[in-house]
Amino acid sequence: MPNSPRLPLPRVEAELSATPLNERPLTADEAERTAKAFHVLAHPIRLQLLSTIASYEEGQPCVCAISDVGVSGPTVSHHLKKLKEAGLLSSERRGTWVYYRFEPAVLAAMGRLLIKAASE
Repeated sequence: MPNSPRLPLPRVEAELSATPLNERPLTADEAERTAKAFHVLAHPIRLQLLSTIASYEEGQPCVCAISDVGVSGPTVSHHLKKLKEAGLLSSERRGTWVYYRFEPAVLAAMGRLLIKAASE
């Protein structure tokens, strides 16, 4: 079976509509960008990695501290890359290790779409 083409993942905060879902109908373009943003989080490994990094008590975890999610190292790297491309994570290389930091502003922008709509 041939591979289906993958859509590029956006920088979520810059691309995401700030309009709550119940304020007005999204345009086709807004709906497409918003769907791409939520697609980034629609994978259990990515959610697990994001949660592990966001809740890490010592601040910024090294990749060695977050890679035990039941998949291979290259697969972890792939999912971390997707989260970084979306702007949900940033990273810094220190020696041979890469340390990750959660970027809450992007997730907050995604949440505003739903929270404002759900609160009315």
